This record gives sequence, structure tokens and C-alpha cells, in this order.
Amino acid sequence: MTRRVIKIHDLPSMAGEDLGTTEWREVTQEIVQQFGEATGDTQWIHTDPERAKNESPFGGTVAHGYYSLSLLPGFLEELMDMEGAVMGLNYGLNKVRFPAPVPVGKRIRAHASVKDVETIDNGYQYVISAVIEVEDNEKPAAAVEAIYRVYG
Repeated sequence: MTRRVIKIHDLPSMAGEDLGTTEWREVTQEIVQQFGEATGDTQWIHTDPERAKNESPFGGTVAHGYYSLSLLPGFLEELMDMEGAVMGLNYGLNKVRFPAPVPVGKRIRAHASVKDVETIDNGYQYVISAVIEVEDNEKPAAAVEAIYRVYG
């Protein structure tokens, strides 16, 4: 996978363009524990492997849905480099769904495209449509429409 260099002023012409697919990332129990501690969500389906093995319908611990979502900015960083941008920020979400759990030990990756771009003062607002895939699973971990702003 090659990181794509995008000139900020080329963004408007990119609506509908595919950005590609990231490399796989393993979801470990350690990172799920850390995420749970950082967010205060220490529910046993995420943090207690023994109990989850015996009582969870998933057969083991699973990552938080919001953990998968939180990886999106890093996944996008892997896919593109915004040349000429002074700064960028997360502006919000149009839509988020978590169709399937991410079992600890599995790998995930993202596939993204530019859905829409509009001009704003000193920059652009763009919508990324992304699917976070789970290795060996037909259903994705997340389907997201994320809004970003970039200023040049």
C-alpha cells in the first residue's frame, strides 16, 4: 500500500474517489484493556477473558466499538498525506454503525473513499466514507461517514 499525497487544493475534484485499503492491525487484549481504562468502559465482555470465554455469545473478549472508530484518523493517516494543509480537525460524524464485533486476536483494517467535499473559509470540509473490516468476517466492524476540516 502506498500513502497517497494529496494537495489540499485538489480536494474538491476528489469527491467519489477511492483512497484504498490500509494494512492489517492486530487487536490485542492489552490494547483493549488500555482503551477500557482510558474511557472508563471496563465491561467484562471487553476486559475479562475468562468470563467472556464462558459467558459471552462471542466466545471471548471483543474490542469496544468505539475503539474501532477511534482508529479511523490513524487509518486515514496511513492512506493519505495532505500537502499544503496547515491543520486539520475532526468535525463530526454523519453516520456510524457497528455491524459486527471484533474478537480480540483478530486483525482489522480500513477501506476509505472521499464521499463529498465543500469549500469553507480558508479550507475544505470533506466527508470520508470508511468501512473497518474484520479479518475472516463478512460483516465489517464499523461503517462510518466521518467529517473532517482541513485548512491551508
